[in-house]
Amino acid sequence: MPGIESTTIGDATALAAAIRAGALSAGEVMEAAIAAASGHAELGAVCHLDEARGRAAATQFDAERAVDPARFAARPFAGVPTLAKDLGGPFAGFPVRAGSRMLDHALDPAMDSDLAGRFRAAGLVPFGLTTSPEFGLSLASEPARGPLCRNPLDPARTAGGSSGGAAAAVAAGIVAIAHATDAGGSIRVPAACCGLVGLKPTRGAVPGGPHFGNHLGGIAAELAVCRSVRDTAAIFEAARGRARGPFADPADAAAPHGGLRIGVLTQTGADCPTEPERSRAVEAAAKALEGRGHRIVAFGWPAFAGLVSASSSIFADIVSINLAGLVETLSLDLDLAEPMTRAFVERGRRISATALWTSLDAAVHVSHETWALFDSLDCLVMPMLASAPLPIGSFPTDHDDTDLHLRRMQAFAPLAGLANIAGFPALTLPFGADADGLPLPVQLMAPMGGDRLLLSLAASLEAEGRWRHRFSVAGLAA
Repeated sequence: MPGIESTTIGDATALAAAIRAGALSAGEVMEAAIAAASGHAELGAVCHLDEARGRAAATQFDAERAVDPARFAARPFAGVPTLAKDLGGPFAGFPVRAGSRMLDHALDPAMDSDLAGRFRAAGLVPFGLTTSPEFGLSLASEPARGPLCRNPLDPARTAGGSSGGAAAAVAAGIVAIAHATDAGGSIRVPAACCGLVGLKPTRGAVPGGPHFGNHLGGIAAELAVCRSVRDTAAIFEAARGRARGPFADPADAAAPHGGLRIGVLTQTGADCPTEPERSRAVEAAAKALEGRGHRIVAFGWPAFAGLVSASSSIFADIVSINLAGLVETLSLDLDLAEPMTRAFVERGRRISATALWTSLDAAVHVSHETWALFDSLDCLVMPMLASAPLPIGSFPTDHDDTDLHLRRMQAFAPLAGLANIAGFPALTLPFGADADGLPLPVQLMAPMGGDRLLLSLAASLEAEGRWRHRFSVAGLAA
């Protein structure tokens, strides 16, 4: 995206520049990424490797650089290795299992999703799949079928979910950028856990076709987890627009004149309190933005409590009934599912058409009421996580209490689902580190079409230099 720069060393943009300049070949970088995947196997970030496919694609990019350098140079990430998520829009040749034994022989895509095609057109070279919890039903990535995904910054803690494998792979430097999806915080929560940038785009901004299976009634979006804002901006520009339904392409929000009106929320209520250190990170981010000429408007939890509660209920209904429908459509063997998955399927089967319609209608009102917040604001700054990444095993799926599972997720990321239900863009980035060296993430939210505004504000926060990646990217010098 023009105008966004980054001082971050070791991101996908830097890797692409090295390949473009001839300092590295795509083949060399692919070999480094494959070696890094093996070297970090204990993290459980990668659930499927296709080394031959990755090497063949890298060889093609090296050939393109030699015979058609102009086309090669026009790709923002030409020759850069990536990993697809084992959930969401498929990448041809990579088997989608969604972390479930039920899909062991069900989905072997012969064609790319529209988004996967745009990733490839941007020059990204997939060579494997990243770990996801079964059907994305958790904010940890610990499927019973394995592998169990760990946080590179502290392997005793979760890397988040459901794009935890993607975040762990990027934070560990296996790849510099990875495909991710977000239906209730599944891009932003793992990014926050691992010290990365994660953007959930505006509803309709990024394609979900040709099958639209991961839209979940409009609450899901796809993009990537990244090591820098400039990478996030570049992949957003490469992926956005002409989504061909089922939602209209959002219009870009007009850039306000002068300083912005920044709403700030630091607390998340007595039921799901945010730890003081994380609230202070939000305050520090707001102060940094104020220092750049923006006006700060303080908000209290009562302005959000009803919206958050409604969003949680709507999310539960949509996810449950979608999963029940998928099991029926694909004639899946539910005996192979984890207990939590079976419980969500049964929950979905019990939802009547009238109850589902009530939830969908409530989602429209959540969006309308969220718009109302922005009558006097241009952007919101708020907590992303209520605490540090939780220990491995904090979101068990070996039981059938869906309400308990949902409460645990809500307590960890109280404000994650609102953007999904409302359809608004939301972005997380690290803004400092705690005493244990774990990231202190903040979340930005803007009205529909405000993705570029979020990226611009995030770039200004990133420029404060409060976070440094611990691991270098495979193929680049430390």
